[in-house]
Amino acid sequence: MVDILYTAQATARGGREGEVVSDDGVIDMSLTLPKELGGPGGDHTNPEQLFAAGYAACFHSALKRVAHKEKLDVTESSITARVSLGIDGQAFGLAVTLVGRFPALEHADGEHLMEAAHQVCPYSRATRGNIEVLLEVAPEPLL
Repeated sequence: MVDILYTAQATARGGREGEVVSDDGVIDMSLTLPKELGGPGGDHTNPEQLFAAGYAACFHSALKRVAHKEKLDVTESSITARVSLGIDGQAFGLAVTLVGRFPALEHADGEHLMEAAHQVCPYSRATRGNIEVLLEVAPEPLL
């Protein structure tokens, strides 16, 4: 990387049943195993949710940048990231589905933007060839 623009820093203590804290204190969260992994669930987050939130936000920014260059209307658009944790042989693995919602666009334009954003998003570039990332355009609004 030639020019570093920003570096984020967070520290985890206790693994999946611990806490994460950013160096500026903005993130200060308890972690808990979700019920699906045998944990109590509840009102705490987990690494997959944090990754999903970061990927969705970053991907949406990349998409908006591409849309602006191509003069496509992404008013009220959103990206939902679904991050799945599974077993890949003897190790754990991740898979991601990114779902775009584009109320002001034709389906084909939404598909084009998803593909174009996938080429420039730093999260997409970092995961390319390492985990499966599926791109979808929602036929209806998502939460």
